[in-house]
Formats: sequence, C-alpha cells, structure tokens
Amino acid sequence: METPAAENLGPQVNEGGLNFVEQIIKEDLEAGKNGGRLNTRFPPEPNGYLHIGHAKAFIMDFGAAEKFGGTCNLRFDDTNPQKEDTEYVEAIKRDIHWLGYDWEDRLYYASDYFPKLYALAERLIKEGKAYVDEQTSEQIAAQKGTPTTPGTNSPYRDRSPEENLDLFHRMNAGEFEEGSMVLRAKIDMASDNMHFRDPIMYRIIKTPHWRTGTEWKVYPMYDFAHGQSDYFEGVTHSICTLEFVPHRPLYDYFVKELADESYCPRQIEFNRLNLTYTVMSKRKLLQLVNEGLVNGWDDPRMPTICGLRRRGYTPASIKDFVGRIGYTKYEALNHIELLEHSVREDLNKHATRVSAVVNPVKLVLTNYPEDKTETMLMDSNPEDPTAGTHEMPFSRELWIEREDFMENPPKKFFRMTPGKEVRLKSAYIVNCTGVKKDADGNIEEIYAEVDFDSRSGLPGADRKVKGTLHWVSVPTAVEVEVRDYDRLFAVENPSAEEGDFRDLLNPDSLKVRTNVKVEPWLAEQAKVGDHFQFQRIGYYTVDPDTTADRIVFNRTIGLKDSWGKQIKK
Repeated sequence: METPAAENLGPQVNEGGLNFVEQIIKEDLEAGKNGGRLNTRFPPEPNGYLHIGHAKAFIMDFGAAEKFGGTCNLRFDDTNPQKEDTEYVEAIKRDIHWLGYDWEDRLYYASDYFPKLYALAERLIKEGKAYVDEQTSEQIAAQKGTPTTPGTNSPYRDRSPEENLDLFHRMNAGEFEEGSMVLRAKIDMASDNMHFRDPIMYRIIKTPHWRTGTEWKVYPMYDFAHGQSDYFEGVTHSICTLEFVPHRPLYDYFVKELADESYCPRQIEFNRLNLTYTVMSKRKLLQLVNEGLVNGWDDPRMPTICGLRRRGYTPASIKDFVGRIGYTKYEALNHIELLEHSVREDLNKHATRVSAVVNPVKLVLTNYPEDKTETMLMDSNPEDPTAGTHEMPFSRELWIEREDFMENPPKKFFRMTPGKEVRLKSAYIVNCTGVKKDADGNIEEIYAEVDFDSRSGLPGADRKVKGTLHWVSVPTAVEVEVRDYDRLFAVENPSAEEGDFRDLLNPDSLKVRTNVKVEPWLAEQAKVGDHFQFQRIGYYTVDPDTTADRIVFNRTIGLKDSWGKQIKK
C-alpha cells in the first residue's frame, strides 16, 4: 500500500485555520512519525443508515486526508452478523459519495482480517494473556467491580493455555451455545480503567455472516478488532468520538501486540454532533423505522443523510454546518436553527424562484378581458446573474394565497384588502373591489381591478405600493402535492427527557397538501432532487415519489432565518 511521503503534503496549510485534530496530524507529519505517512479511516457498522453525526465524522476523516495529502480508507466494521445487512453497506457508500468523498481502491471490511485476528487471539492464549470464561454476562458484569472498588478474578482465569486454546477452537467449531462462553483478555481486574478489567475479546455468534457465511462461529469485539484492523491497513490516525477516550488505553494495549517503533496507529477523539429536536441513537432511529413512526430511513424528518438529501438539504450546506460547529474536546447540544441557516444560505444562491400557491383562493380581475393572455417575465434567481428569466402566463383569473387577503386587516397588513392597491409580482398593480362568499361566509372569490399603466417593465410603471403578491394563472396552473415537514420531536432535547422517547414525537411533523397550484414552467422543469424557492413561502425539493401524473414537493425549509439575524448582529 503506497502512501505519500511527508515532503509531498500538497498545498500549505494555514496553521491558524486548523482544528485541534488537524494540528495533531500536522505535528505528527512534521515529526516524521510513521514514515511521514497520513492514512485515516471511516469505520461504520453496517447495521443502519448514516446520520448527520456520522457525516461530521467522515468529513473529518476524508477532509483531513485531503487537506494534508494523505489517504482515507472506508472500512466496514462487520463483526456482528446478527444486525448487519448489505442494504446498509450500499446506503453508506451512496451517502459518502453524495457528500463528495471517495475511498478510491481503499474499501475494506473487518471480516477481511478475521483470520489474522483469530491467529492473534490464539497467540495471546498461548502466551497466557487470554482465557475462556464460562460465566454468564451478568456474572461477568458483577465481578468487574465498580470504578471505586476493584473487581474479582473469574474462577476460570487460571486455566492452562492448552485448555483455553482447546476451548477456543471448540467455540469456533460450534460445539457451545451462544452466551455460554467468551474469550477474555487477562489484564488487571484491579485497574482504575474499567475497560482493562479482563475485557471480552470474542463471543459466540452462530448467525451466518453475509460475507464469510458459516466459516466463523466466534466474532471479535470492537475493542479487540478495531485497533488491529487499523494496524493491518496502515492507518496512522484513528479519529473517533469522545466516548472512546476511556477505550484508548485498551486500543493502545492491543495494538502494541503488533506494532513497533516504525509504525503505530494513534487514536484521537473529538465531540459528537448532538442536535436539538433530534435523536442520534441508531437504536432509536431503527425503532422509529420498524414501528412505522416514520416512513423509512429516508423519511425527510429523519437526521439520516438519505433523509436530509430527500428533504432537500445539500452537501454544501451540511459541510458548512459542520464547519461552523467545529471539532472540540467537550460535548455540546447544537441548535438545529444553525443547520437550517446553512441550508438557506446555500439554497438562496442556487434555487430557482417559482410561483406556487399552497392555499389557493381565486382572484378575478373584473376589468381584464376574458379571452386575453399575456406572458410575464419572471426572474429565475436574482442572486445568480446567470440564471436569467422564464415566462409565466397571466390571465383574468388568478390563484393567490388565501392568507394574502383580509377584509378587516390590522394596521400594518400590507397585502390585499378592500379599497387598497397591491402589486402582482412582475405584473400589474390591482385594487381590490370586493369578495364573493358562500352560505357559510367563506370567501370563494376576490375581485379587483387592474391599473393597465402599471405593468412591470413598462416606462413609468414603477409606481410604488407597499404590498407585492405572488400568483398563478388559473387556466394554466398545475396541481401538485406538497409535503410540509416540521421537526420530528416536540421538545428541544428529547434524549434528556424521562420516559418513552416516542411520546415526545411532534404530531404535526408532516402535513400533506394536495391542492397546491404551481406555474406550468415549474411543472415542465421539475426533476427529482431539483431545488426551488416558492416565492414568499420557502424552499422545496422534488420528491422521488413524483410520477408522470403527479409531482410531489418536500418542504426543505422556510424563508425566515432567525439564526442569520443573530450572526449579522
């Protein structure tokens, strides 16, 4: 495996712009450690879909390698066949690629190293450093003691290496039931670090492995497999989250059974990504999926990468958010509003502006000819000078938002009301003259008259009025489905609340509208995954459920950005 030398690190890195992990990497490279190589890795378990917390991790893994001219491996930690599936493997690959990273030819699996790990376990048994324990998991937990009291030795701790080796071979041959025996490292039952109190190295699992079939009946635990896999691959920096700080001495202990002065992986820990109104537990996310409380792993309310992608979040916005919260050595709860701010900033630059009326009421222009149709030019994106314009038909009957009209408005209501003028965006100024109601008093139609000298773009037509409304022509409007998504949980920190987390779900996290009217240009242009700004409403993305007969839009985020205002202050 070839890796670049220290003198070929690529572009110079500004030391002042480095986070603490990058600073450690820089110092190691300058000191010539590991021959001046840099090789990171991202080691997901294929037992679920990646979420935005995993994105923070692999943005660091792949990003640091890019920044310093190193390499990054993708290695699946496939050591528990009871929970793993190829569906998850393919989804993880897809998500990493979507965020713009590539492992090239460095795709590995912990199962690649099962023979080497097994051979190492045999060696440790022969050297008296490991033994087979027949206690139950409850007994093992009880005899480990507490952080303030030492543990007690297992009654099986002093078996001979020959007996331990024979039992270990028979464990792997399938002679014993799951849970009846484990292989433990013989370290120190009185250690201040609980992880050193004879940790379990192997357990019996008889479920066939999706890659190795029935070849193995014993599978290594994370603490034994992870550091050794790093070593086998030539990983120099094993970057993980803070919960692995107490595991680091054990990582080093096992690695040093293989490493020497010329090369040794180094574990570095940073804080996890915690987000308000969200849970990051893979177990809880799986529970939501399996119980039908969400519509799959890619439900746009989920914090999974595929869910964020389906909702309309962009790779650039996720990377921007991760860059804003940074990498530290202390845990924090990050505000989801900051993520939403990053999304708005990116979509504002790129999303095409379109007219869509989500709660329509008919506006009739009584002095406009019934058989007349005009074409209005609409700016596709004023933030993008290359976006240009597109055409939209204008007619006597239009759809406008029901909330844009009030018969008896408050003082600062600058939308449509009887006797006052408003401008129809990129079209005319109109004056409301009345309404039509049904027997229950509900407004069926609104009436207005056009000032024909006020058409946008005509000389002298720039007369100012306080309100501007978006609209869609009734004869050419296309009806679409819109799914309005809100936060999945109703409380800010569901993980900190007592009781069942499912009781904290937001009952209004999804509202489906089937009577939304959009301009025909949008209906012709919309492709799955495309981003649009519904003017004056928010940002929307075309959902994969879209068919030839039905266009479905997901609400990505609204236009209001309170966090952006805080940043500007």
